[in-house]
Amino acid sequence: MPQHDLEDDAMIKGVEYSTVDFTGRAAEAVEIEHCRFTGTRFTGSDLRRCVLSDVEFETTDFASVRTQDVSLLRSTARSSRFTGMSWSNGFFRDVTFDNCRSDSALFRYSKFKKVVFRGCNLRQADFQRAELRDVRFEDCDLEGAQFAHADMRNVRFEGCTLLDVGGAASLKGASVQGPGAMELALSLAREAGIVLEP
Repeated sequence: MPQHDLEDDAMIKGVEYSTVDFTGRAAEAVEIEHCRFTGTRFTGSDLRRCVLSDVEFETTDFASVRTQDVSLLRSTARSSRFTGMSWSNGFFRDVTFDNCRSDSALFRYSKFKKVVFRGCNLRQADFQRAELRDVRFEDCDLEGAQFAHADMRNVRFEGCTLLDVGGAASLKGASVQGPGAMELALSLAREAGIVLEP
């Protein structure tokens, strides 16, 4: 473990972590490649200028983690927790979030390219001024999520809950399938100042 610890300028390759506790760590300029994390805790950690590529997260806890300029590439997160995480100004490419809890997560100013959110809890998640390219939300709960000034291209919502979405007008060009289409229409009407009476 000492030679594979989370510390400044660390380069970690091909390591499998199981039930390791990185709670409250602070690390900068870390590179992690071809690693697997199972039952690992990063709760409350602070990560800056890090690159994580070809990584698998399984039942990993990122609650209340703070990041700045962190990239996640060609990776998968399954049944993991991102509640209250701040991942601002990040970069996500070829990433799948599967059955993850990401309520109140902060993704402001981040860039997403070829990313899938599947079966995720994204209530109150904040995508303000984020850039989304080729992104799919499948069967996700996005109630109260914020998309103000987001830049979207080829974004699709399938079977998602879209109640009380903020910045609904910024979803221009996105495609919506399922009951979320009507929920989104209500959010658009509210932002336009339209009162819908029964």
